Amino acid sequence: MSDTVLLDIDAGIARVTLNRPDAANGIDLEMAAALLDVAHTVKADANVRAVLLTGAGPRFCGGGDVRSFTGAPDLPRFLREVTTALHAALAIFDKLDAPIVSAVQGSAAGAGVGLVAMSDLAIAAQSCKFVMAYTGIGLTPDGSTTWYLPRLVGLRLATELTLTNRVLTADEARQVGLVTRVVADETLLTEAEALATQLAAGPTKAFGAAKRLLRASSTTSLEAQMAAESEAIARAGASDDGIEGIAAFVAKRAPTFRGR
Repeated sequence: MSDTVLLDIDAGIARVTLNRPDAANGIDLEMAAALLDVAHTVKADANVRAVLLTGAGPRFCGGGDVRSFTGAPDLPRFLREVTTALHAALAIFDKLDAPIVSAVQGSAAGAGVGLVAMSDLAIAAQSCKFVMAYTGIGLTPDGSTTWYLPRLVGLRLATELTLTNRVLTADEARQVGLVTRVVADETLLTEAEALATQLAAGPTKAFGAAKRLLRASSTTSLEAQMAAESEAIARAGASDDGIEGIAAFVAKRAPTFRGR
């Protein structure tokens, strides 16, 4: 596995670190392939109950590594290869039951915005900036940004951010729904770790079912959505965590969830 993406799994948390700090964690073909390998590993590990996504160095992710584009003998083919691996990784992360928390420092640009948007919960450092950046170099968005961004911030704002490359501050990103919380720069990792730890102690299967219900709601009729809710809560009620959660509530004690 390439060291451009690091993976450490401990105490139910998969810590995924983008590790090209000298290149602003820009995504080249090697990193995209490494992220796909990591996604497969996380998916296969039944002990993973939360994912913490971070970037090494001063910036979270500068998007695609544009310098690597200039050395490609066949740029269209190269871009297809990079995005195919990146998108396959994102599709795997999207389907995890385990919640994904991103800790975002410095800046997130291009596909870095996609990684933030893909996360279930995103904590940003106060000084962080966000920008789409694609059209500034004559390209179009990738990294799931055109799917997640309109759902999070609305079509009108997503269009503005894509066409004008307006930079969002961390506070603006929180106000429009791109990030969950803004914290002081020096407490970013501490708070993100605490949130991931909290989620890793929760009912993982219920988290996954709840995420799928929420994401389906924008394209599902009310009746179909309520039918899906009925099935999901019935399955959750039969699960070990559901049985434990109800018993703990009645006994007025804290539940001990095991993620199953």
